[in-house]
Amino acid sequence: NGKPIRESRDIDVPLAFRHFIHHAGWAQALDRDFPGHKGVGVVGQIIPWNFPLLMLAWKIAPALAAGCTVVLKPAEFTPLTAILFAEICERSGVPKGVVNIVQGGPEAGAAIVNHPGVQKIAFTGSSEVGKII
Repeated sequence: NGKPIRESRDIDVPLAFRHFIHHAGWAQALDRDFPGHKGVGVVGQIIPWNFPLLMLAWKIAPALAAGCTVVLKPAEFTPLTAILFAEICERSGVPKGVVNIVQGGPEAGAAIVNHPGVQKIAFTGSSEVGKII
């Protein structure tokens, strides 16, 4: 995506890691603090190009902690971070279907937003597209 390696290595990766650790703590406390809590189901997530790793972490970590599965569409120009994240999930033993990455442009985003199996949408992007959603 053209981001300087130092910024990614020294800022984005540690912040994303801490975000997942933070939400893992919440996941462990859900049963105790909110008995009977159930995730809403499938969360469709659409993120922009400017912070591909951090936006991914900010969307996926809380959804997984709440017991949801995710379908994430990264920006069409910066999909590599999300693809690598999906590979890491697979190698780490995350069950198939829990974290799903869909690549593409506006058509892919519309398919997620309009899919009857998606119970919630998390979107970061332009106001114009947000109003359509």
